[in-house]
Amino acid sequence: MADILSKLHPPAGAVRAKTRKGRGVGSGLGKTAGKGQKGQKARHPGNFSKTQFQGGQTPIQRRLPKRGFRNIFAIEVAAVNVSALGEAFEAGAVVDLEALKLSHLIDKRAERVKVLGNGELDKKLTLKVHAISAGARSKVEAAGGSVELLPTTITKAEGSNAA
Repeated sequence: MADILSKLHPPAGAVRAKTRKGRGVGSGLGKTAGKGQKGQKARHPGNFSKTQFQGGQTPIQRRLPKRGFRNIFAIEVAAVNVSALGEAFEAGAVVDLEALKLSHLIDKRAERVKVLGNGELDKKLTLKVHAISAGARSKVEAAGGSVELLPTTITKAEGSNAA
């Protein structure tokens, strides 16, 4: 096996030597090295060919005003209305984060959920959520359901100056 591997080589003409530009007329790319005659493109080594380069004009990303920012430590809370719960779940169901994700009521990347009181609920549901509005709690309990609040601990990544 070692004998065969030691004799492997690419087919003839498959490997070419690197083109050395600007190394004399005999090299094929001597003198101007394929850059043509004079001008900015012949003289400067490529800073004008950047993707964002606009011919020396102030680039658009510097001309446009900057507005706001995105807080990478913000805790995203998905909101679900009581009416959506009534449509998506059968009576007696346990509604938790995983069930909400499976029913596509919240995004699959959501880490926390809050139930809001918009709409009506006529089914008995057991909610296991991180937060719930007062109106939503009264509607769930009026329908015979129950609410269990999950802990909302702050992880190290979510905030470093937490108490």
